[in-house]
Amino acid sequence: VTQLESNYGFYIGLGLAVFSSLLIGSSVILKKKGLLRLVEKGGTRAGKALGENIGQLLGGGEAANFAAYAFAPATIVTPLGALSVLISAIQSSYLLGERLNLLGKLGCMLSIVGSTVMVIHAPEDEEVTTLDEMTLKLREPGFLAYAAILLAVCLLLIVYLAPRYGQRNILVYLTICSVIGAFSVSSVKGLGIAIKGFFAGQPVLQHPLTWILVITLVASITTQINYLNKSLDIFNTSLVFPIYYVLFTTIVITTSIILFKEWVTMTVVDIIGTVCGFLTIILGVFLLHAFKDMDVSLGNLPQVLQSEEQAPHPTCLIWEVLQDRENQVGCFRI
Repeated sequence: VTQLESNYGFYIGLGLAVFSSLLIGSSVILKKKGLLRLVEKGGTRAGKALGENIGQLLGGGEAANFAAYAFAPATIVTPLGALSVLISAIQSSYLLGERLNLLGKLGCMLSIVGSTVMVIHAPEDEEVTTLDEMTLKLREPGFLAYAAILLAVCLLLIVYLAPRYGQRNILVYLTICSVIGAFSVSSVKGLGIAIKGFFAGQPVLQHPLTWILVITLVASITTQINYLNKSLDIFNTSLVFPIYYVLFTTIVITTSIILFKEWVTMTVVDIIGTVCGFLTIILGVFLLHAFKDMDVSLGNLPQVLQSEEQAPHPTCLIWEVLQDRENQVGCFRI
């Protein structure tokens, strides 16, 4: 039996995660393109049909992402969600005519490299394969303490910090989304195991954990969407998505380490490689979002660098001192 055959579940999950990113990223661009055409031509019937088709595409992507957790570790599935951002950025440059600058292209390359490194070094073996094993993992003191800390932090953010600082600090709402994401991803992982057991003939519908996971998933996703929409309404999208990706993925990977112990069988080299791959993806996503409005290309790069050198010092302050008969304008550097 080859390694490919013995770890077929990992490769199925990997394929589903990439396919999910392709569908989700494409649906975003097709929706935007369809709305632009709808504005030009008008018509509600065509718009309704377009919305249904895009909804099916997005639903298929979410379903594929859901199924990916049933086969592959969360350590690899969650970070690969960044590929949807990459795919939408590339497609927007071709389908919508939006220009992808040099830093954006570099960010795409870094995201691909980071994803490849994570795939190479990520754990391939599943530590939990049945609902009974999942129940035992959930009852472990380490995870119970971790879950209690997450709930306490979440309640503190929702009850105290969000009403006072949510409108001013971008981290408040996004931290709530990310902390809740630990429970939603764990629920998706458990339900994926339940679905596999259902098709294997196991009485998963009679298992109480199945329904606990369903309730947890619905409650957590509803809360995530609520606070993510609040954040998008207030803050710049270029900041929201990179910060949310970093916080969400970090907390999910931490939860995966504590609950599923997916890293137990990994060597030190694989652990370092996985962390470096994740950091590379973060850098790529940051470059793709933070500098997307800059007019930087390989052709005008020398001019951009030259203009930066000739620009006035950013800390040059202008001040006015009023004297008896004349005004003096001075400039000093800090």
